[in-house]
Amino acid sequence: MNHDYIIAQLARNKNVFEELLKNIDAEEQGWKSEPDKWCLLEIVCHLYDEEREDFRARCKHTLNTPKTAMPSIDPEGWVTARKYMEQDYSQKLTEFLNEREQSITWLKSLENPEWRNSYKHEEFGDLTANMFLTNWLAHDYLHIRQIMRCKFEYLKQVSDEKLIYAGEW
Repeated sequence: MNHDYIIAQLARNKNVFEELLKNIDAEEQGWKSEPDKWCLLEIVCHLYDEEREDFRARCKHTLNTPKTAMPSIDPEGWVTARKYMEQDYSQKLTEFLNEREQSITWLKSLENPEWRNSYKHEEFGDLTANMFLTNWLAHDYLHIRQIMRCKFEYLKQVSDEKLIYAGEW
């Protein structure tokens, strides 16, 4: 796949995330359809952490130092360890969008990156820089879908209207 295409989509998704997540009231920020589902605040915090410590960091690592050990991450554990529910939503959204801008600037600055460089992961085997870049975009799409699902479920709960006319989710 064309790397410029993926980078352009990551840049566009910055705007998608901004439009989907800005100007959300406090009730909706922390609302959950079920106790084990993430709310918008948790999603925003996750996106911020993943931008910095997962996808950008792992792409850089695999491009620059693929033979050295990669720092471990714990995205699921971060929810409680980093107290996502106590974070300021607007601040985290701004921080995430700033991090995405830095990511795009960095990606566009690369000159002839070796996307085939691979890091040998003990569980998953060889992971290329290309794989990290492509999965970065896929991760965006998964969370855009998650955000839309959360917004749909919130509307369903707070609305006095049946949503059957809209179509099947």
